[in-house]
Amino acid sequence: MLQSIRDRSRSWGAKIIIGAIVAALALLGVDSLVGIFIGGADEVVQVNGESITRQQLELEVQRAIRSGQVPPEQERVLRGQMLDQLITEQLLTQYAEKGGMHLSEDQLDQLIVSLPEFQDQDGRFSSDLFRNRLASAGYTPLSFREELRVDMKRQQLQQGLAFSDFTLPNEQQTLGSLQRQSRSFRYYALTADDLEEELRVSEDAMQAYYESHADDFQRPEQVRLDYVLIDRQRMANEVEVEESSLRELWEQGTEDADRRVSHIMLTFNGNRSREEAVAELEVVRERLADGEDFAAIAEEVSDDAVSADQGGDLGVISRGFFGEAFEEAAFSLASGEVSDIVETDNGLHLLKVTSLEREPFESVRDDLRRELAISRVTDEFNEKVQRLIDESFAADDLQSVADGIGLELQQSDWVSREGSEGVLSEPGVMTDAFSEDVLEEGFNSEVIELDQDRRLVIRVAERREATVLPLDEVRDQVRASVESRLRREDLTQRAGDLVGQLRAGNAIDIDWQVAENLSRQGQAEVSPSVRQAAFRLPAPEDDRTVYGHAVDGDRVILIALDRVESGEVNAEIEQFVASMAERLRTQAAIQGLIDHLRETAKIQR
Repeated sequence: MLQSIRDRSRSWGAKIIIGAIVAALALLGVDSLVGIFIGGADEVVQVNGESITRQQLELEVQRAIRSGQVPPEQERVLRGQMLDQLITEQLLTQYAEKGGMHLSEDQLDQLIVSLPEFQDQDGRFSSDLFRNRLASAGYTPLSFREELRVDMKRQQLQQGLAFSDFTLPNEQQTLGSLQRQSRSFRYYALTADDLEEELRVSEDAMQAYYESHADDFQRPEQVRLDYVLIDRQRMANEVEVEESSLRELWEQGTEDADRRVSHIMLTFNGNRSREEAVAELEVVRERLADGEDFAAIAEEVSDDAVSADQGGDLGVISRGFFGEAFEEAAFSLASGEVSDIVETDNGLHLLKVTSLEREPFESVRDDLRRELAISRVTDEFNEKVQRLIDESFAADDLQSVADGIGLELQQSDWVSREGSEGVLSEPGVMTDAFSEDVLEEGFNSEVIELDQDRRLVIRVAERREATVLPLDEVRDQVRASVESRLRREDLTQRAGDLVGQLRAGNAIDIDWQVAENLSRQGQAEVSPSVRQAAFRLPAPEDDRTVYGHAVDGDRVILIALDRVESGEVNAEIEQFVASMAERLRTQAAIQGLIDHLRETAKIQR
């Protein structure tokens, strides 16, 4: 579990790898770089008195998106998941540090230099590769070195819990034999139609259920919120973007695109002078202008024997592989164009770009439209945000602020600390809504930065205290719950009666369904609860069927277990079962720790 916690969206940034980047930078002596987002951070939640800031949360979200494994359109959903995982990480870190988990500077350094992610093809640590990884990850050395240290403490904790539990050999043998088992049984689903009497729900039963389950009908403290939202994406969607502008942006974006290049090369100062080489290439240019094929001429006259056999083709090239003059010419050409004469250390060249390695315009059109529209509304967006900051601070309402900036004043339905939808469900919004300044004093909130494109200000319009809802308001819900419970009780009693008759040898007219040689993994047509119940029954003796029943949602299932097969020993499966057992023990221990830490923690959102 800790590994999955550690790998979570930080597997999106390769948490351990990123941490190693930081430590490696420290080895290179750049510890003095500035940490990430120091100061000025809005608090989203407190975990046992330690803060998780909005900037921390936003940074994790953006890293996950930057990794490419989380689509940008899932950003808002991701933010809530990330906050929950940050809370869990904070709790585990606090527990590890309280337990004295430690990692020395030398251990950190050894970890870094041994990571293959930062080693070249010869297996040596590469500072260039290291710096590139750091730049793409968007981290600073000091913050990441600390994250690596904390991460390794959590791993120590995980390993300690894993080694504290184990499976004995006889337990492994038992697990293996149980895993190999298959069972043949019959089953029949009892439903409301199998009950002889119609259910009757009395007022007293409803009242008793309502009183004993009062917490289920608790309405928490709630507010209605006025709010103003500035959304740059929404503004961009309303901008008209000309097709010509999109084409122009697409062309600009392909200036540095990889390209397939062919060339005709003539050497000089051997069999010919430079002037003679220039004259020959001028003749080639004239032949090309008359419509002759570049590849055919390259095969005929080029001194580059290797590429000449391929019509002058050099393959796909990227910047940084050829000399400055060659690249300047190659990357200034559109597809199909031929360059002027280019001189390099190898000789004189005519270059032709035969194709560009780029996405077709239509496939990137929407992205280009979004990019261009965003750029056109950014100044207006920034201006509105600044006005929202200035005008909402001292205003006695939000309507005048919205009118002044040209925004819509929106109002929510009743929402609670834990229950809201849409933009109000973003991390930290309900914390601000129920803060003393907003809830008690009646002020507008500060401008809440939801992400890079959205700013929000909220104000409490109405408030109502927590209360237990009256029975009349939840009568239908209570009736449904009582009916479900009574039906399940009656079906269970009916099933018990039928099982008693079957065990006594009485014949019962039932249309059984049959499951033959079902393994523990089962078949889709048999529900998990029925399969599990069948495998919990004792094995039949002397070919006598064993009967039982299981609750499956609103149904109760009769089960007749006829036969148990041992199955053949498979060493590979036995090892898998033993390994899975160890893993499940470890996960259970770690999840138990996490549950305990959450139950006992003081978490203030």
